Amino acid sequence: MSLDNAVAKPHERLAELLAADLEAVGEVIRGRMASKHAPRIPEVTAHLVDAGGKRLRPMLTLACARMCGYEGADHVKLAATVEFIHTATLLHDDVVDESAQRRGRPTANLLWDNKSSVLVGDYLFARAFQLMVEPGDLRVLDILSNAAATIAEGEVLQLSAAQNLATDEAVYLQVIRGKTAALFSAATEVGGVIAGRPEEEIKALFDFGDALGVAFQMVDDLLDYWGSEATGKNVGDDFRERKLTLPVIKAVAQADAEERAFWKRTIEKGRQEDGDLAQALALLERHGSLEAARQDALDWADRARDALTRLPDHPIRAMLDDLATYVVARVN
Repeated sequence: MSLDNAVAKPHERLAELLAADLEAVGEVIRGRMASKHAPRIPEVTAHLVDAGGKRLRPMLTLACARMCGYEGADHVKLAATVEFIHTATLLHDDVVDESAQRRGRPTANLLWDNKSSVLVGDYLFARAFQLMVEPGDLRVLDILSNAAATIAEGEVLQLSAAQNLATDEAVYLQVIRGKTAALFSAATEVGGVIAGRPEEEIKALFDFGDALGVAFQMVDDLLDYWGSEATGKNVGDDFRERKLTLPVIKAVAQADAEERAFWKRTIEKGRQEDGDLAQALALLERHGSLEAARQDALDWADRARDALTRLPDHPIRAMLDDLATYVVARVN
């Protein structure tokens, strides 16, 4: 049954338009996550892949390739590559964060163990590199391999920055550009590269993905304090995990001595008590930190839409414009 475009969300309309390509991506993923010798690999991978994610990142590769007039089949392999990289990072992140739940389900590290999650994540990275080589395009290989390295670099930077009150907004932006936006921009950029588009269009695709990824992560961090069951976020997880995200960075910048002592105890020292989350939320509201962070996300969504204006008119371009709006509308 066709979705009603008047009420369907932008990613749902994109998914409908790209249904055949997405099914092909699913077939590649199912085929490449198999292992003759280690049945735990498909078990762990399927647990996460089948958890109902939107597959937004591979969808961006498919959408940008189609928007750019690509008519071959390599965009399917590249979209699967992007999804494998993303899935591998999720497996590793859940181990690092000691997470117990993702997308409403127990995490792989909880159901199996940390060793399995890390090693299966490594396997998926290896599969991703096999896939990205197959189109035989060195520029595509350069873009996606650099993205994989940048993601890892961003995650390592976050380890030292996340619990340090000296972390400012510039460092935060560097972290999220690494751990999140790098894969968004790679996903969009390769769509134009395999289509052989002019350099100015490829740069516009990169800028769109980069800005969309930054907005997406800022909103994700906001939803940790403004979220609900409907958004799939448990309010306060980042606070409990002592992650210094944008709303807290903004609050710390305006904190008086007493408030700074609170953030130092709860975030830097990790000595959290009953009622601390409520106090943290009160401080964020007092300083307008949540709304300020939302405005930053809106600005990045505007940058994403501005980048799209440098591309030829196309129905998919309009859907991507709507997607940039929707990403931030999640916190309205």
